[in-house]
Amino acid sequence: MSGVRERGEGAMASATSGGPGAGNAGASAGNRGPGAGNGASGGAGAGDRGPGAGNGASGGAGAGDGGLGARDGGPDRGHRRPAGLDDVTVQALGKLSEALETVERVRGHLYSMHQLTGTADFMLDEAVSLFMQGGHTAIAERIERELIGRNVVPGRWTFQLVEEYDDGYYREFRQMEQDARDELAGGRRHLYEAELKERRRTHGRRGHEALPG
Repeated sequence: MSGVRERGEGAMASATSGGPGAGNAGASAGNRGPGAGNGASGGAGAGDRGPGAGNGASGGAGAGDGGLGARDGGPDRGHRRPAGLDDVTVQALGKLSEALETVERVRGHLYSMHQLTGTADFMLDEAVSLFMQGGHTAIAERIERELIGRNVVPGRWTFQLVEEYDDGYYREFRQMEQDARDELAGGRRHLYEAELKERRRTHGRRGHEALPG
């Protein structure tokens, strides 16, 4: 999803910002709320279609692809920006959400480290047994004494690292993102992505519906 967002931001910058000096014009020109522009395309530039403006390639809803009905009417209520929420704030919430998604990936890697370290530790049991069978008692005993069950950092196995990460940094990060959405957007999620989808999909074409059937 990050890749999609980055491409979307790049497209907005080139198609709608009017050049480097336009600052956040990509957000202000390209992030009209779905509720603000349904059924109208006035003021939308190339590549910045409102939810009701259709797509030049498809000829608009009903061009050989009828029967989509409500599925092509734009985002559901939970993904429409509240009245008065400006473009820059939608963009800021989107960036905060993207940061949280990155932290979720970090957490996944941390759990991978936790499980893989445990797997490696149990593999040492077999290594010790084989060294013993091969007559390398000193090496086997050293592994058993110094390495098996060793802390990965002072005083901690990996499960303790995972718990501290979850209870500290990760919990605070999630709460911060939730608080920002609650305060500014009524708790609604992925507003930036929902509006990006409206700009990039081909309106009125099967496979490009706003909502599932």
